[in-house]
Amino acid sequence: MGLVGILVALGLLIWLSFRGWSVLLLAPAAAIVAAAFAEEPLLAHWTQTFMGGAAQFIAQFFPIFLLGALFGKLMDDSGSVHAIAHFMSTKLGARRAILAVVLAGAVVTYGGVSLFVAFFVLAPMAREMFRVANIPHRLMPATIALGTSTFTMSAMPGTPAIQNTIPMPFFGTTPFAAPGLGIVAAAIMLAFGLWWLRRAEGSARKTGEGYGGDAELVSGAVADDQFIRERATSSHEFDPAELTHGKRGDVPPPIGTAIIPLLVVVGVNLLMSLLILPRLDFSFLAQERWGETSLAGVAGVWSVAVALAAAAATLIALNRARLTDLRASMDAGANASVLPIFSVASLVGFGAVVAALPAFVSVRDWVLSISGGPIVSLAIAINVLAALTGSASGGLTIALDALGDTYLQIAQTSHIDPALMHRIAVIGSGTLDSLPHNGAVVTLLAVCGSTHGKSYFDMVMANIVGPIIALALAIFLGSMIGSF
Repeated sequence: MGLVGILVALGLLIWLSFRGWSVLLLAPAAAIVAAAFAEEPLLAHWTQTFMGGAAQFIAQFFPIFLLGALFGKLMDDSGSVHAIAHFMSTKLGARRAILAVVLAGAVVTYGGVSLFVAFFVLAPMAREMFRVANIPHRLMPATIALGTSTFTMSAMPGTPAIQNTIPMPFFGTTPFAAPGLGIVAAAIMLAFGLWWLRRAEGSARKTGEGYGGDAELVSGAVADDQFIRERATSSHEFDPAELTHGKRGDVPPPIGTAIIPLLVVVGVNLLMSLLILPRLDFSFLAQERWGETSLAGVAGVWSVAVALAAAAATLIALNRARLTDLRASMDAGANASVLPIFSVASLVGFGAVVAALPAFVSVRDWVLSISGGPIVSLAIAINVLAALTGSASGGLTIALDALGDTYLQIAQTSHIDPALMHRIAVIGSGTLDSLPHNGAVVTLLAVCGSTHGKSYFDMVMANIVGPIIALALAIFLGSMIGSF
């Protein structure tokens, strides 16, 4: 009955969350259902197992959620995201509208801006460019998602995305794990996505299909929609309701000023990961008062946190006059991190309960027995969990909480570089997470004024098929030549 309980609990969690119920309620309720089927202590699993798993996730990653949301909000209110998007559209022009939107999204998200902030800035830009170029409106969501939610989220080395941060404490890696492999995977995602979108554009021109629908973009209404908010906050690290809070500057900064904070994120992250932290003595971390950990267990989070903090400070210094209500902007950014981390932590708590049930042993053994070796089984496990939860970060954390230690032991005994495990895990989390119930998908379609029926097929091709091809090649290269 234990395995049946796990399946019933998962089914309830997926079905009710897709209907807009809060994960904060669903996750503990589903965990109790799973424990009840297994005839395990219900209250003990709720207060000890569930809350223990959720609290550990918050303790590890709240600095990243907080600083990431803060930085994204400051980039938005200072006009920096708008300045970068405008620069791309001006330089590339309407004839290369798809490329302009993709590159604008890639630049801001690789620099640390939340993809939800990017959605609300890029959608109006894409709308005007697609209208002038007479490109079908239905291609807007796939174009924006390709630039914001694929290669910069999971493949590019050094990305401050939470998905790239999560494996670091488990494998003792840095944000730049397996950089060569990540760049190859990123190139495949970008090339395949652009090929598909250009093919779709060409086919539309041959059939005489033009821009089409012209629904007005009502960003404020979308940001405040409770159904969208529930879906969005359980899949990514920014609460869209906070986008309408704070105050945007009237005049965006020059492109040079807008891009500097993004360069600070990448540069400081690189320096902290590869040069500064490894040269300092952190042996004191082994003491009980510091959690009996090591530098390997915290260096990745520290590097990203310092990079985001330095970038936020730089942004404020460069744009103080444009941030006309700095306190309101900072409050909104901080508040935007709270619901997302509690939502994802609740999914992690559910996973902790499931992993603690006796029936999970059979699930673990099945996953580890998948043919193709540990890299393949790790990728499949994370793909499945990301698809079921509709959350790359949630699926990734659940999988690594349950199996991370096992995979690290396998890597050590099989002489597999943990950096390879890190990169495969992150790329794997960014594939099937983009199923129809994913919060980012639901939000982006609403922001663009489109529907699943009109736009989702192209999103599948650009944002699921492309990453799966990249994941398959990364697994092949990793198996043949290891991490590079």
